[in-house]
Amino acid sequence: MLNIILLGPPGAGKGTQAKRLVDERAMVQLSTGDMLRDAKTSGTEMGRKVAEVMATGQLVTDDIVIGLIKEKLTQGAGGGFIFDGFPRTLKQADALGALLDGMGQGLAAVIEMQVDDAALVSRITGRYTCGNCGEVYHDITRPAKVSGTCDACGSHDLRRRVDDNEDALKTRLMEYYKKTSPLIGYYYAKDKLHSVDGLAEMDHVSQAIAKVLDKG
Repeated sequence: MLNIILLGPPGAGKGTQAKRLVDERAMVQLSTGDMLRDAKTSGTEMGRKVAEVMATGQLVTDDIVIGLIKEKLTQGAGGGFIFDGFPRTLKQADALGALLDGMGQGLAAVIEMQVDDAALVSRITGRYTCGNCGEVYHDITRPAKVSGTCDACGSHDLRRRVDDNEDALKTRLMEYYKKTSPLIGYYYAKDKLHSVDGLAEMDHVSQAIAKVLDKG
C-alpha cells in the first residue's frame, strides 16, 4: 500500500492525476473539500463537529481535518491514499506525519507537479468543464468538438469557474507560494520529494508518476 502526496500550485493537474491513480491503482483520493462535504452528512461525532463549525461560518481547524483523515485511514484502502490539497502548511505536514507514524503507516512519496507560471495562467484561463459529467476542455488545446456541447455526454452545460481568470489565479498562486511551497524543501529534506513536469501531456505525467510509485 502506498500513501502519497500530490503537491503543486492550483491548476497543475493534481485532481486529474489523482483520478487516474484511483482508477488504475485502486487508491483512495483524500480531498479536503470532499471530506468536509461528506462529513457534514455522515452522522459521526467528527461529522457533527464539522457541521457545527461550518454552520457558524468558522474555518475548520487543522485538528478536525486530521481527525477526518484518521477516520479515512482507519477504513483502509487496498492501493493506498492520495493526499490532494493537504497538507498546505508546514504545521499540517508535521501533524500528518505524526498521524501516519502513530498508525504505523508511512509516506511513500511526495510528487511535486512543476509548472511554469505563465503557461499555467494560459492553461487555467482557457479551461472550462461540463457541469453534467465533469469533462474538462480548453479553448486552445482541447476545445469541444461541437461548440457548446460536451463530447462525452452531449450536455450543453459547459461552464467556467468564476475564479479561472488571470487576477484570481495570481492571487491563488501567491497564496500557494507563501504557505505551501515551503513543503517542497520540507519533503526534500526527508528524502520523499520527486518532481514531474506538470505541464506535459496528461499521459506523460501519468507515466512519470507511475515510475516514481513503481520504484517505491
